[in-house]
Parts: sequence; C-alpha cells; structure tokens
Amino acid sequence: MASSSNPFLFAFISLVFFFYFFVFSENKSFVSAIREEVSELQLTHHHHVPLTSLLPSSSCNSPPLGANRNGSLEVVHKHGPCSKLKQPSSSSSPSSFIIQHSEILKQDEARVRAIQSKLSKTRQNHHQEQVETSNKGAGGTQLPAKSGIPLGVGNYYVTVGLGSPKRDLFLVFDTGSDLTWTQCKPCVRSCYSQKQPIFDPSQSSSYSNISCSSSQCSQLVSATGIKPACSKATRACIYGIQYGDGSFSAGFFAKEKLTVSPTDVFDNFFFGCGQYNQGLFRGIAGLLGLGRTVLSFTEQTAGKYGKMFSYCLPSSPSTVGYIAFGGRKGSSGNVKFTPLTSISRGSSFYGLDFTGITVAGMNLQISASVFSSGTIIDSGTVITRLPPAAYGPLRDSFQKKMSRYPKADPLSILDTCYNLKGYNNVDIPTISLSFGGGVTVELDVTGVLLVAREEKVCLAFAANKDNGDVAIIGNQQQKTLEVAYDVAGKKIGFRPRACK
Repeated sequence: MASSSNPFLFAFISLVFFFYFFVFSENKSFVSAIREEVSELQLTHHHHVPLTSLLPSSSCNSPPLGANRNGSLEVVHKHGPCSKLKQPSSSSSPSSFIIQHSEILKQDEARVRAIQSKLSKTRQNHHQEQVETSNKGAGGTQLPAKSGIPLGVGNYYVTVGLGSPKRDLFLVFDTGSDLTWTQCKPCVRSCYSQKQPIFDPSQSSSYSNISCSSSQCSQLVSATGIKPACSKATRACIYGIQYGDGSFSAGFFAKEKLTVSPTDVFDNFFFGCGQYNQGLFRGIAGLLGLGRTVLSFTEQTAGKYGKMFSYCLPSSPSTVGYIAFGGRKGSSGNVKFTPLTSISRGSSFYGLDFTGITVAGMNLQISASVFSSGTIIDSGTVITRLPPAAYGPLRDSFQKKMSRYPKADPLSILDTCYNLKGYNNVDIPTISLSFGGGVTVELDVTGVLLVAREEKVCLAFAANKDNGDVAIIGNQQQKTLEVAYDVAGKKIGFRPRACK
C-alpha cells in the first residue's frame, strides 16, 4: 500500500518543484504577465486617461447630440470659449478663457451657506424680509446693497426669447430658484452691465404689470422668500429677491410672452422685470427658475411640458450641453430613476434619498443615519457637499488609491489635491453615488476631479460644516449625465454619457 503511493508522492513533489522553479527562476516573462494581469484587475475600477484630456481648452467644440430638437436649448458654461458673454473689447487669446477657480469656489461657498441657512430650522425666517416702497414705485424698493461680488447662482446659461417682438436673453438656469427675472429698462435705480441690450417693456406689445391685489402677487413670497410690496403710485406688484452674498434684484412683477423655440411659445408668463439690480455676475441678463413652486418655469409651463425637463452638463467649458423640456423620447429605457423626495424645510429644492458611496469598486462603510438630514440635487452649486462623516471616508479611500501621485496644496475648499505635471496618463479611481430605489450612478472622471491646471488637480468634493447640514449634489458631479426631472411622476433619473 505504501509503495503504491510513492509514484503519486513523487509526482506531487515534482510538480511543486517544477512550479517553484518555473515561477521563481529567470522566466521573467511569466512573472511579468502575472503582474500585468493583477495590475489590470486593480485598474478595472479606475479611469485611465491622458492628462491632456482633463485640461481646459481654448476652443469651442460642436454641440452634442440631443440639443437640436423642439423644446430644447443649448447649455453654455459662462466662463468657457463657447460663451457669448465675453465683451467685444476683451482679448480673444486662450488666456481670456482661463477660469478663476478660486473665485468660483468662493462664490460656491456663499451659495451653499445661503442654501443651508434657508434649510435650517433655526434660521428659516432669515429671508422673510419686507420690501418697502415709496411714491417712487420700484425706485423706492429698499434692499441691502452689500459687497456686489457676483454670486455663483450658476455657471451655465441658456438663451430664451421675451416679448413681442422677441428679444433674446441669456439667463442662468437654476433648479434651486423659482422666480424667473431679467433686468428691465429704464433701470429706475440701477442695472449691472450685461452682454445683450437690456429688455425694454415699453417696446413690447405683450407686456403688462401685475396688480398687487392679484393672487399671483401673493404667491411671490413662496418663490422669493420675501413678501411683495405695492407701488403707491400704480398699485403694481413689486418683487424682491436676495441671494447669499447680498446680490439682489427688485422691480415690477409682470407677465409677458416667453419663447423657448418657434413652436414653444408661452403667453402670460409671470416673471420679474428688474429695475434695481446689483451684484449678479456680469453679462447675464437674469435667471430662469426651475424650482418647484407655483411661479417657477416648471409649473408655469406644465400644460405643455408636463412638469418634465432634463439637462446634460458638458464635461468641459469648451463644449456645450443641453436642456430639454417635456417628455423624453427614444432612450428612456437607459435612464435609472430614483424617487423624488421633499426637504420639509425648503420644499422648492429637489430632494433625493442618498444611500451610499463607492470608491474604486469598494462600498464605503457609512451609516445610513449620516444622510438623515436629507440630500438635494442642485444645478447651481458647483462642488458636492457631504456630511463630514461621509466625506472623511471618501477622502481617505481616494487618497489611498492616489498614493502614487505627489500631493499639492489645497485649493480653497478642496483639501485633496495633486501635482500631475509630467504625467502623460493618469489612473483615477472611479466614484459612484447610490440613491433610493437601488440606483447607482458612476461619475464621469470630470465629475471626480476639478482640474485647475496640471499642478493642481483636486478631488471635487467638500465637507459640510456640520453633520446636520443637508448634503448637496453639485453640478461638477452631474457632468455628462442626463439628469431627468419628472416632477409630476415624483422621480429623478440619470443616464450616463448623454453628452461629451
């Protein structure tokens, strides 16, 4: 019995010896192949990209597919080479398109503070300010004039038509705001500089002011957070809206013909005709409010668009995206929908059930209670804000995966930055966000990083001041995703790679 087992024992010992000799001998090609395979497995959950593809371009690329059907508009980054906001006297050199990231992040922080203030129970009455008027009408509107620094209400604008005859206007679109408004002549108190001629209601046959006794005037407080006032001279309703840094607009609440496309024209659209405007970013005429209150664009156009819209923000300021209104056609099966929730302390915002974060294929161990204060998705906020208890694990995991690259100093609110100068290609760990209904969305590499220059490439997430603050999904993380808002159906969807 013992002797019969010896051949098997000898064969086993020989196999072990052969394997040991083959692997650990000078057969380096085999060892290299094994190492390469392991390396490939490790990079499965990484973006392997040329560094040059992440750097800003000075030229504008052609529009993406999906931006040319009825009910849709081009979305343009106001700082990029596709922007029409550059003043004629300014330089057309590539340096004229350099984005001042530190200033954008400063403005972004001001916006986030304003949002958190609005959503905070202890400060929810902060914006309930009374607009006072005198016999001067809109000229007597009193709002505090502070620094005049442009507020980052949003970096992306669209072009819509207003009036009869139609006048094209550049408006920032903002899911965190409700009232649509634009600067108007005669600018009774003041107007800031804008690229296009300021809208003149006296030259439009379809313009009319709203009476302060109308139901629409009384609805303004839900859209602006400020009680409307009444002109003593004309009994016209006067609106006022103020933003986080002291920027504001005030003027006549009116109705006018709004044109989205030749086939999509809305008579009697309620908007603010600003006679006293200060501090908003230069060049833009005003704002298109896509929030959830009755005076928002979403609600006012519900008869045509069914309270549905979707947008895709481009990967780079050198490319344009799109925003489309109404029901989706053709590719709805590719959209993953998560339930729309309400943030009780600020019902105008679009809420989501945020459930988790994955880095390089590994789900982070974050308690569900960390997101108990709620989460909103916002087109105007740039950088996603997370509770500190969620941001910490994300940052630590990302840093481990990026340990091969040299660190760089922080950039404003971004504390995890790298110097990638000299690298031809880089490997960036994937990041996915999970939401209610089993929806997981993998971010584009441009949604993971904010690239100021080769020497300053940063993780594009930041921590809130407090774990009790609401999490905010910013527009940096939404890049190249189609984000579909079905307000009537109470859901929000995501489709990857919808634009470049």
